[in-house]
Amino acid sequence: MVDATASFDGKRLAASQASPRTLPRNAAAPLVSIAAAEGLAAYATFCRSALCAPAQSAAWVLNWAAEVRPDLLIATLELEGKPAFALALEVVKRGPLRVAQFMGGRHANGNFCAAEPQWLASGDLTAIQSMLAAIARFRPDIDLIALERLLPDLDGTANPLASLDHFASPNLSLAVDLSGGFDALLLRASGKRKRKKHRSQTRKFEAVGSYRRIEASSADDVERLLDAFFDMKEQRFRKMGIANVFGDDQTRAFFRGLFKQALGEDKPCFVLHGLEVAGKLRAVTGASRSGSRLICEFGAIAEDDLAHTSPGDFLFFDNIQDACRSGFAVYDFSVGDEPYKRLWCDIETRHFEVLVPLTLKGRALGQALRQGARLKAFVKNSPTIWKLTKLLRRKAVGQTAPVPTEDEN
Repeated sequence: MVDATASFDGKRLAASQASPRTLPRNAAAPLVSIAAAEGLAAYATFCRSALCAPAQSAAWVLNWAAEVRPDLLIATLELEGKPAFALALEVVKRGPLRVAQFMGGRHANGNFCAAEPQWLASGDLTAIQSMLAAIARFRPDIDLIALERLLPDLDGTANPLASLDHFASPNLSLAVDLSGGFDALLLRASGKRKRKKHRSQTRKFEAVGSYRRIEASSADDVERLLDAFFDMKEQRFRKMGIANVFGDDQTRAFFRGLFKQALGEDKPCFVLHGLEVAGKLRAVTGASRSGSRLICEFGAIAEDDLAHTSPGDFLFFDNIQDACRSGFAVYDFSVGDEPYKRLWCDIETRHFEVLVPLTLKGRALGQALRQGARLKAFVKNSPTIWKLTKLLRRKAVGQTAPVPTEDEN
């Protein structure tokens, strides 16, 4: 249960039990405001100066709200009349229970809530607790607040939610250090073999026609690359025997809007790349730019006559090389431990989860989710059990032969 350390008055609450060590003696008590869709504009304004991860950016939140039309709420912590910390959440049903989670569901990874950089230095746990209490009072129908796949830090700034009770996420996030540039990276990461493979792939592509790496620069490019990506994912997930998280029309419309909107930015926060061979897209990646990191949010390869040439590997080689040229410090493969990522990665990050039960039913669900995370971690950390699990999934849909793992983001 949330320890309500706030007094409630309409949609605004004051942290009446804040520690004097975290607030100046004469400072006004922090206030929490709760809003539904009418709070989106203020949230977008706050994000212009706030520190946040891509899945908490104004572009992500506004596009998700516009296309998915979720049951949303915006909770904002204010100090001296100015926003300091904000949670943009959607309320979804998990069976008979209601859960408040980050907008985007499983697509929201590496999460770091919008926060004013100076406030982050205070680490005001009581103020965060007052915000959670405000949500409980404003929306008594919510059983659990589930803040999942949280970054421990964003470019060296600690995540304030780590001050709450939390546990490790079941999936690792993998990345590669780009220090020293691409040549230096290859010296550390079997570069001679990678260059040889890249040259061999180039010859194979040239044998069937011309090839090129595409960066989406128009709305038509976005449509073409995403259409190809969605088709690739549909085939991939069907073979794996798992649900297609990119399959519904609302989610697809969200990604179309997100990447099209980014085209109008001087430095687009979201960008699509594709590998075209003989006039057909063979691999597609979607990335976000976050401070010093370029993050691969998703990727896929075509299951066709050139799949054996590993077009995904080829595109990652070029993407990482381009990230080095562009001055990024890290290329982040995001959540998921896969062999194709291990070919490059030398940084492991363990995200964390915060589950805040607001009702007795929410407490039970939180315990079940915590136990489920432990079970997932056990399965995925055991190569034999994880291999058997994937084999059983394929058999369930009549697919017994191994399938490539390049595009499991």
